[in-house]
Amino acid sequence: MKTITRTSGLAAALLASTVLFAGTAIGQEVNFWYHFDNADNPMSDLVAKFEAANPGITINAENVPWNSYYDQLYTSIVADNGPDVAMVKMTAQPRLIEMGALEPIDDRLAGWAGKADIQDDLFNLTAAADGTHYYLPVQYVILYLYYRADLFADAGLTPPTTCDEFRSAAVALTKDTNGDGQIDQYGFGFRGGKGGHDHWASFTVSRDGVGFGPGELTSAAGVAGTQFVLGLFQKDKVFPPSAPNDGFKEVIGAFQGGTTAMTIHHIGSSADMVKALGDKVSAVPVPECGGGHWTAFGDESTAVFSAAEDKDAAWKWTAFLSSEGNNAKFNEATGQLPVTKSDTANWTLHDKRFVDATTASLPFAHLYPNVSETADFTNTVWPIAMQRALIGEITAEEMNAEIDALFNK
Repeated sequence: MKTITRTSGLAAALLASTVLFAGTAIGQEVNFWYHFDNADNPMSDLVAKFEAANPGITINAENVPWNSYYDQLYTSIVADNGPDVAMVKMTAQPRLIEMGALEPIDDRLAGWAGKADIQDDLFNLTAAADGTHYYLPVQYVILYLYYRADLFADAGLTPPTTCDEFRSAAVALTKDTNGDGQIDQYGFGFRGGKGGHDHWASFTVSRDGVGFGPGELTSAAGVAGTQFVLGLFQKDKVFPPSAPNDGFKEVIGAFQGGTTAMTIHHIGSSADMVKALGDKVSAVPVPECGGGHWTAFGDESTAVFSAAEDKDAAWKWTAFLSSEGNNAKFNEATGQLPVTKSDTANWTLHDKRFVDATTASLPFAHLYPNVSETADFTNTVWPIAMQRALIGEITAEEMNAEIDALFNK
């Protein structure tokens, strides 16, 4: 009888410990993947804060190298050992949806008090094609127009708000400043090399009825947009002669050195701009061209995966990272902007004029088509076509036809 009692007691104790283990160590663990370039980042502090506020939930945060991030993510999902939550970009969303890897969060968003604090338009930008929400924004950047405030003041100019004003300012700021008969200051630093599609799009895709759908770029408005860009270089000569081959380094260097008076980039370069120029640099949204505005949106979100063992715990962590204070701490490491209105209002990592130019651009920020062809567009089709068009080998119409053919086979 004693032996039976002892055995029963051991079994009960073993059962109790198994249940406890399942409820805390396994069921309440959240495996989180992120990618920060700097090893000295605030993730451990955020994890500690979250775990203190949520006893019983353990966050296993893993900083995965960016150069292999998505290869590892897709492989882990197929092998059924992926994370419960991960940082993700919109370019990955269609594939993740196709894999059945993402957990919809619409119901959770509806009951989340923090939703109202997220910047307006971010949920529209990060929704899936059918309107379902799988992503919770965690950081972002938007491209805007940098301008040399000192050169504008010297010329008696104000920052342009339309394409016509932009062209007039660029012409006025293209000049021989030392009297040697040679132009040494140009109105705009255009990125004709890889990555410059954002410049072109702000002058072209902004136009009424123009986009990447069938026949939109080959329409009269679409061709006029590209022709406007070509005219600035070929006729008005407001781009440096090197523009067809210029990349990021050349464009930013020319702007900081006073060779150009305007260019387009985002808040990620503002610290170096201020370091080089101080109050001589400022920013405004890109100009309205042909009836509308268009600028590029750079995204990063977090997502709960459908295979997560404890989706409630996973959601709590996801929402925590996009909540006031925590989101600010997170983005101190990324150099990008917080997604919360409250953190943005108190943000000091970037000068206010650049934050204001970014938030003012949110209503007309866009993503490129979320299709596989976009990679070919940005890496090869656009740079080659743009360079050929700038030097006169092909026309604006021919360039746009090449891009239209890529997206609308």
